[in-house]
Amino acid sequence: MTADAARPSARPGTRSAARERLLGTASALFYAEGVRAVGVDRVVTEAAVTRATFYRHFTGKEALVVAYLDAVDAGVRERAGELPDAPDDVAAWLRRLTAEIGDELCRPGFRGCAFINAAAEYPDAASPVRVAVRRHREWLQDAATRALARTGHPDPRAAGSRWMALRDGAMVGAYLGDVDDARAALRAGVDDLLAGR
Repeated sequence: MTADAARPSARPGTRSAARERLLGTASALFYAEGVRAVGVDRVVTEAAVTRATFYRHFTGKEALVVAYLDAVDAGVRERAGELPDAPDDVAAWLRRLTAEIGDELCRPGFRGCAFINAAAEYPDAASPVRVAVRRHREWLQDAATRALARTGHPDPRAAGSRWMALRDGAMVGAYLGDVDDARAALRAGVDDLLAGR
């Protein structure tokens, strides 16, 4: 089964103000309180729409969760931008992406990585939610790996895996411990990876 086939689809049709309100409300609640803790009734009530409106836009809660994760993924990809070609430019790109992640750790209401949090609540690796998590993580690690390859790193695959582990560790470490230490460790780790080229 392909990733797209495993994804519960939203209802066909164009984006509407009601859909965006549902998605915005759900995104805020899912991130702040956890996906399993927030039911459709609460999302519908806080978004000020009817249940019928919800089901016009989403096939169910799982489709809403996937839409939430897809929206977070789209935001990360947009902020990352295109990967440059020149080694110095791509090193700067990776440092900028890493710095943005470090800044995210410090924002008010930070509660860890939306994808790690969702994966913890959906243990079945075949679930559409876990497929959405995997899709984002594979893209992110691949982007870091390609960036490191373009800098001339001798082992970009291993370095990309280390970058992802640094990112994951910083996300969890900042939520559970000292934010400044987590951000400093993330930046230092990326500097070490880039020095290894």
